[in-house]
Amino acid sequence: MTLLLIGLVAFLGTHLIRIIAPGLRNGLIEKLGKSGWNGLYSVVSVATLALLVYGFGQARLASGEALWYAPPWMVHVTVLLMSIAMVLLVASVIPAGYIAVKTRHPMITSVKVWALAHLLVNGELYAIITFVAFLGWAVVLRIAAKRRTARGEATERAYISWIWDLVAVVVGLGIVIGFIHGIHLWLIGLPIPMAG
Repeated sequence: MTLLLIGLVAFLGTHLIRIIAPGLRNGLIEKLGKSGWNGLYSVVSVATLALLVYGFGQARLASGEALWYAPPWMVHVTVLLMSIAMVLLVASVIPAGYIAVKTRHPMITSVKVWALAHLLVNGELYAIITFVAFLGWAVVLRIAAKRRTARGEATERAYISWIWDLVAVVVGLGIVIGFIHGIHLWLIGLPIPMAG
């Protein structure tokens, strides 16, 4: 559990640096240049993500009894929420359609929905800590993004075409289908138990 907690603090803290240490971030950008900062940030992000994933795996292996068990039908609710999360995730990285414009921050919303979906079916302490941490992190990011927009430091995405909504839905649902049919097992080590 210790490695998981260190990984969570390191990964989520790295992605809160604009909020918790703007002076440090600005100083490093000034010293390294924007591309140097982006390179450093990417390396640290990958390293802390690897630590988080490893810590999560170790905590899962060492976990005892779950604090609670979800009913079998809850997996369907989780798959529905994950479908929404994946559509939002895809919408966040392609040109903006209605989905991206209306949600304003589709990637942050995707993380919130992803974390909630996993909290519904994971009653182990290590999982609860992980997904509550990500949910809280996404809430903090959303509040900070809203404040940056209000101060004029960020602009909202401009609508391009509804075609990109269609792309987001098709690709997002395709990702979910892939996860159901083996990607989740390959990446996470656990299958998605589709209950009848």
